[in-house]
Amino acid sequence: MDIIPANVEAFAEKYTSPESEVLRLLNRETNLKVEQPHMLSGHLQGQFLSMVSHMLRPERILELGTYTGYSAICLAQGLTPAGILHTIDMNEEREDMCLRYFEKAGLSDKIKMHIGKAADIIAQFDEVFDLVFIDADKVGYEKYYDLVWDKLRPGGIILADNVMFHGETLLESAQQSNNAKAMVKFCEKVAADGRSEQLLLTLRDGLLMIRKKS
Repeated sequence: MDIIPANVEAFAEKYTSPESEVLRLLNRETNLKVEQPHMLSGHLQGQFLSMVSHMLRPERILELGTYTGYSAICLAQGLTPAGILHTIDMNEEREDMCLRYFEKAGLSDKIKMHIGKAADIIAQFDEVFDLVFIDADKVGYEKYYDLVWDKLRPGGIILADNVMFHGETLLESAQQSNNAKAMVKFCEKVAADGRSEQLLLTLRDGLLMIRKKS
């Protein structure tokens, strides 16, 4: 199920700033050569991530789930001059492609890629993050939320992708996949957390914006 009708998405894209040439090429290569290209953030969400980053002007960003690097490039665009984005992915086979496009985008010195289990790598960081983007395995979202919370500054933002999981979260529980059930549980966990405030955006596949209260 697509939660956004194709004609609505086309209209939104028409009046959204266009992709850069690097992002356009990355979008095309991902769709031509990489499995599950629907995992790419894409034009609308990518521009939203870039906008949020430019508004926050973060010093440190953490991304869980790199895929082919599209979202990392978008997020890194708003970093301060000394800012760094750490991105974590399990799939080492896509690392060369990601690094190649980070270089094309002129962001090789701003994006640090880590290959391995997110939970293990997060524990190693001695950083305070301004912005966290969660787009990894869905059953792990609750765990990742807990792991990054103390590393997120007061007023910092967590963005969690795919929380409507192709519209499956709108179905009865018996009809939902395990991933959709995990997204509902995650959203309920965040909604019950008095330390945060949140907004679920019906952008692409559902994007939950969470702000850590000061």
